[in-house]
Amino acid sequence: MTLTAASTGTRTTRAAALALIGVAAVWGSTFGLSKDLLERIPVADYLGPRYLVAAGVLVAVRPGLLRTLGPGTVGVGVGLGLLYAAAQLMQFHGLERTAPTVAAFIVSLYVVFTPLLAAVLLRRRMERVALGAAALATLGVAAMSLRGWTFGAGEALTLVAAAVYAIHILALGRWARPGEALALTFVQLVTMGLVLTAVGAADGLVLPGAPDLLAFGYLAVGAGTLTLLVQTWAQGHLDAGRAAVLMVLEPVWAAAFGVLLWSESLESRTLVGAALVLLATLLVVARPGDRLATTSLTEPTPAHP
Repeated sequence: MTLTAASTGTRTTRAAALALIGVAAVWGSTFGLSKDLLERIPVADYLGPRYLVAAGVLVAVRPGLLRTLGPGTVGVGVGLGLLYAAAQLMQFHGLERTAPTVAAFIVSLYVVFTPLLAAVLLRRRMERVALGAAALATLGVAAMSLRGWTFGAGEALTLVAAAVYAIHILALGRWARPGEALALTFVQLVTMGLVLTAVGAADGLVLPGAPDLLAFGYLAVGAGTLTLLVQTWAQGHLDAGRAAVLMVLEPVWAAAFGVLLWSESLESRTLVGAALVLLATLLVVARPGDRLATTSLTEPTPAHP
């Protein structure tokens, strides 16, 4: 590899890291909106149409992506979409049965599950920097979120959701190709939308009313189409362990938006937790990893799962 190619690769991986920080920021901005909508709309009824709208927007903007849908892309996209839909259902139904702060911590454990599962399933060596960043991020989220501890059905559902999110991150990192980001994002969105809408329609579908359309549009397009597209592209350039640490910035952004937009109080433990997560993020961005590590997750294989 020439010096110029190495420099370009480093710039690309850092750009991918910054892109995932942006994804976490958008996710963090949705907490208050989603919480408000879920008071009037059941979980699956909220999620299913949201992802169908997101898919519709994507294909309306780039109709040519339909011509790039090969069997491999469709197969991978459907598998990824099913994983993400299952995780979303478990996370939101778990949230109904446990305190939001505890649920926020448990679901963020995907930052720990990701490197552990990568070592077991992909036989990848666990780098000390990645493990240290994961540990710092976990401590930070715990400091921000935990207010006591119980473990029941809600916590169990959320814990399984965190593991499924980790598998989705690993699978996306393994099979995502930067040139297929649009097509793969579209298939994932359609899969999630159809599955979740079918679940919601089982007992009658409840759609958002006119007062909720603006918020629903932002959640569908900004936090649906754009974030999944950026995540799909970024994970074609960044290994899964580092991606998980960057995306766990979500509760930090959620706390910041809560203070700025919803006048929530900022406790000292929130500041300490945010500082730990930010430190973990700096470790990832400052040392994004060499291209060989990333390629080991994304090189072509004869068959898709």
